[in-house]
Amino acid sequence: MYLLKNGFLVDPENGILEKMDILIERGIISEIKKEIINSENIKEYDLAGKTIFPGFIDMHVHLREPGREDKETIETGLKAALAGGFTGVGTMPNTNPICDNKVIVDYLTGHAKMLNLAKLYPLGAASKKEAGKELAEIGRMHEAGIVAVSDDGQPVVDSMLMRRIFEYIKKFDIPFIAHSEDKYLSGAGVMNEGKYSLRLGLKGIPNIAESIMVGRDILLCELTNSRLHIAHASTEESLKLIKEGKDRGIKVTVEITPHHFTLIDEEVEIQDYDTDTKVNPPLRSEKDRQIILEHIKKGYVDIIATDHAPHTKVDKTVEFNSAPFGFSGLETAVSLVVTELLKKDVIDLNRMAELMSVNPRKIYKIDGGIKKGKLADLSIIDLEKEWIVDVNKFYSKGKNTPFKNKKLQGKPYMTIVNGEIKMIEGEIN
Repeated sequence: MYLLKNGFLVDPENGILEKMDILIERGIISEIKKEIINSENIKEYDLAGKTIFPGFIDMHVHLREPGREDKETIETGLKAALAGGFTGVGTMPNTNPICDNKVIVDYLTGHAKMLNLAKLYPLGAASKKEAGKELAEIGRMHEAGIVAVSDDGQPVVDSMLMRRIFEYIKKFDIPFIAHSEDKYLSGAGVMNEGKYSLRLGLKGIPNIAESIMVGRDILLCELTNSRLHIAHASTEESLKLIKEGKDRGIKVTVEITPHHFTLIDEEVEIQDYDTDTKVNPPLRSEKDRQIILEHIKKGYVDIIATDHAPHTKVDKTVEFNSAPFGFSGLETAVSLVVTELLKKDVIDLNRMAELMSVNPRKIYKIDGGIKKGKLADLSIIDLEKEWIVDVNKFYSKGKNTPFKNKKLQGKPYMTIVNGEIKMIEGEIN
């Protein structure tokens, strides 16, 4: 039993936006009041100056295990999540072997349960081996606990198979998480197509390589009356199509990554071909970034997710064309949201809670929220703390990030999972 004192509670689901005390007993929230008198000498944590949110969930991460434990393990990834202020993560299926069957789902959930760190919500592949040829064992994986299906990292090129996926997942009421990329259009591209790719002599990836697949999947989702979630949308055209789909009543949701609302393709030049700036979809133009910020501000975006994609130093210490896409995002995401969105009045505290907790739970149908009688999953953030990104202090094995040595504002102070304090002031318990 312990008492959280003097924290500012942000709970849009229950209409609370004020200082509150929270008493937690045997992992359960037993009291939420403006003031709770500690008459039993219960252990107290003074959260004055800290902000309490319902537990943040990053619904798009790559933990690499099984198969590439040199890049990340379930343990290091879940510790990175806790350090980053996340109580749970949705894990993408593009491991080695691919998570396309019940055995691997059971392994992931069992291992996470044994570690008892952040919560792990597994996703299953939509097609066998993510090859885009035939349906994976979606029914059996759903029984084992998957929250969605995706061939993330690979687009489902075959439109008939994509239609069948939508039709099949409808019976389980789970979403398809789309990696929207026409590889015939993106080809051997390694960064955004535009003046910087031309100047740097690098092959470009045009906006339409993403948006053409976004449009197709929205139409197929409408045809089947199924559920679609667009991962890491990065272009003006994609966001316009998604908004039009929403306006027509199509069940489509969208996520934006911190790097796409923060950085642009010029960063590849600024950081002198640093492979930590190589990501898929690529960092886009300033025009695209401004459209992203506008859509976030107007409430058209559902989720902020990291697309956490750790790599080894050896993988990334090669020429730009040869380096893998992606970088580590779990331990900088909350601070980037605070620095670039909250402090610049793009969003308010309630909207931050919706983007990082409420909406991910709705999409993945995860129980949670701050309510008396529920298990305590809480993300407690010091919104004023300034810090310098030091990759050597990352819990993630992946030390690759374009934000290294950047000064950010806002830092996770405490992460509580199932009522247990799992992280406090950067230390994992």
